[in-house]
Amino acid sequence: MGKIKKKGTSGQAKNYITRTQAVRKLQISLPDFRRLCIFKGIYPREPRNKKKASKTSTPNTTFYYTKDIQYLLHEPLLAKFRDQKSVAKKIARSLGRGEVSDASRLEKNHAPKLTLDHVIKERYPTFIDALRDLDDALSLLFLFANLPSTAHVPPKTIALCQRVTHEFQHYLITTNSLRKSFLSIKGIYYQATIQGQDIMWLVPYRFVQRVNGDVDYRIMATFVDFYTTLLGFVNYRLYSSLGLRYPPKFDTRSDENGAELAAFTLEGRTVGEAPKALEAGNTKPSSLPNKEVSREVQDKVDKVIKSAGLDKTKDEQAVQATEEATDAIDKFETAAPEADTLPQPEMSGSEAGALFAPFTVYVSREAPRAPLEFLLRSFGCKRIGWDTVLGDGAFTHDESDPRITHQIVDRPQLPESALPAIPAADGAAPQKVRPGTRIPGRTYVQPQWVWDCINEGKLLRPDLYAPGATLPPHLSPWVKPSKGGYDPRASLAEQEEEGEADMAAEESDSDEEMEDTTDDKKKSDTKTKESEESEEESVDGGMDVAGTDDDDDDDESESGEEEEEEFGGLEEDAASESEDEEESARTQHQKELEAEAAGLPFSSGGAAGEAAKKKSSQAKKIAAKKCKEEEELERQKMMMSRKKRKLLEKMMYSNKKQSDEAAKLRSKRRKVEKGAEK
Repeated sequence: MGKIKKKGTSGQAKNYITRTQAVRKLQISLPDFRRLCIFKGIYPREPRNKKKASKTSTPNTTFYYTKDIQYLLHEPLLAKFRDQKSVAKKIARSLGRGEVSDASRLEKNHAPKLTLDHVIKERYPTFIDALRDLDDALSLLFLFANLPSTAHVPPKTIALCQRVTHEFQHYLITTNSLRKSFLSIKGIYYQATIQGQDIMWLVPYRFVQRVNGDVDYRIMATFVDFYTTLLGFVNYRLYSSLGLRYPPKFDTRSDENGAELAAFTLEGRTVGEAPKALEAGNTKPSSLPNKEVSREVQDKVDKVIKSAGLDKTKDEQAVQATEEATDAIDKFETAAPEADTLPQPEMSGSEAGALFAPFTVYVSREAPRAPLEFLLRSFGCKRIGWDTVLGDGAFTHDESDPRITHQIVDRPQLPESALPAIPAADGAAPQKVRPGTRIPGRTYVQPQWVWDCINEGKLLRPDLYAPGATLPPHLSPWVKPSKGGYDPRASLAEQEEEGEADMAAEESDSDEEMEDTTDDKKKSDTKTKESEESEEESVDGGMDVAGTDDDDDDDESESGEEEEEEFGGLEEDAASESEDEEESARTQHQKELEAEAAGLPFSSGGAAGEAAKKKSSQAKKIAAKKCKEEEELERQKMMMSRKKRKLLEKMMYSNKKQSDEAAKLRSKRRKVEKGAEK
């Protein structure tokens, strides 16, 4: 006889452990257990059978793997949590005795500090793993960087998030790693490519944030502590790969004045400082020949420099490098017109760095300065100006600077009569530009132009984004138009099916006719009501007369006539149709005779009749074609097995659903375009 197994010693009951049991096993409080699980990346698990996993009669809700909890038993953070608990007890005791100085001394000198360096190394053994897990970290840190300081969110946490995120943005600006951006309802999406990894995060708009009480900020603060440590490690590795010193220089005064990105100064390490100093001096070896060197030797050196292309300036070398980079990237074209569109390679860092490089951009006060500055700097623009109200760090604060080539404006152009008068400027202060005026020789665009140029990878026409103009649709760069779906960029003629435009025109004409007929009916009803009212007023007496036998006979005869009409409806309809055809033939023959007597050519029905006939014939052809296709499909279905037939029906259902949605969107667009034409 085999040994009887004890309940709860094997299977799911052994593999899973409840949260209460885990807290008791680790001998810590529930908030510390939550922090520890967040730091170590341990999450609740869902067993297949809760009744088998729970050792009690009532099924518990939260389960963890038993091995994960055993793994936490050897965590060094447990000792830190216990030390923090003992120090907190001492502080509470001293505060209860009224010894405030002892309490502050204990908190300052004896409170243990948590370091998460070993946790980062355990969870991310390689740098690529850290980059892959950077999406949520960046989204949360950018969110906390834009929050106001409250009792739940201390200002130190906000300042730390701002500093770490700005350091990451400076790396993207230096390496031109940003690729795409999109304006959505939630905020601004960004995507960057770092060492072959695509990282996408969300930055909220800078509106007034209302901190609600239904959010547990203790758990959010735990995630912030972990993510700031992670991003600090990533920034250090990224800066070291470029030969830059980390952390970069930070000017507190300029940051208080609203400089943000301009408050940081990047510096190279001791190894990389020498070539930078040479570049700053702009000294060419060929332009400073040594007097002791003979002319023949100097001529040979100049020939070698010219052949190697070292005599060109920095800008010319950069342009040549971008041209070589553009030539190196291939574009894949489809072999057949019906084939799927192949994914094209994205632009390289050199192309991104040269997109806005030759421009000097001025950001108006109403435009969002922070995201525009980050995008323009990431794509090569070195000279960005804005008003002094928006903060320090601008290339110029003078709006009338002649070096400005583009100005980003988010308000329509006002007439001269509506512009306010500007007081006379002082001798030292520069003359301000009146709001709403346009300086000649400068391109004015709306902020969406920057985003669309980045997503397209080229400079778009600025006249489409002029102030006050109706902007083109801002589409997500990550959603590609599928085959058979609606593409808002293409015209209606390219997407419409055969005969769809004619059918839509017929429907619109019929709708208009119905509206006209309803209007005529309303007018006639009002006229009949008025005539009835006048007749009632003209009748003398006004006595109510009871119904007689004659009325009953009339009602019976009327009901009998109605029955006869219902019974003989088909015969009457056929007779009426034949009479209409005969009458139309007579009228057509009469018109032909009149036209022949007058010596004029006769066309039956005119141009409108011919067009109607053509439309009806086309509709009949399309219907016949669809009917043939359906019959052919039914024949093919009969030859298939049941499994393949079910699969085909599912595919047809999904395709029909997609085509119906696309047809709806096309009809909406058709109505919008028709209304705009009117």
